Amino acid sequence: MAISYQTDGIKMPAIKKRETTAWIKAVASSYEKKVGEIAYIFCSDEKILEVNKEYLQHDYYTDIITFDYCEDNVISGDIFISLDTVKSNSEQFNTSYNDELHRTIIHGILHLCGINDKGEGEREIMEAEENKALALLK
Repeated sequence: MAISYQTDGIKMPAIKKRETTAWIKAVASSYEKKVGEIAYIFCSDEKILEVNKEYLQHDYYTDIITFDYCEDNVISGDIFISLDTVKSNSEQFNTSYNDELHRTIIHGILHLCGINDKGEGEREIMEAEENKALALLK
């Protein structure tokens, strides 16, 4: 049962790992889920594009890719986050980099908890759940 934070070719973002881990566990338990093995891999746009092409056959940049290895009520997965895209999103949405980073971190967890964002009306639900989760961090 562990959450790990790794980087691929970039500097580790300034996140408080212990606090972030406790927050992730609290959010997961609000969905009646336990945290199994979760690996965050912070990377560049180039790396996330490579992962997107290789594993998902998607030829575009994105802020996050979540690989789901959940079993029953235990959430596990590999979560790739492009810090380049997090930074450009924070500028585009006029939010702080830190807030955008935390929103992206929890977005992956919400996916593992079963929240989707691709279908009709799902993006709004995901956003509401992100906001609820972010309020727990404040």
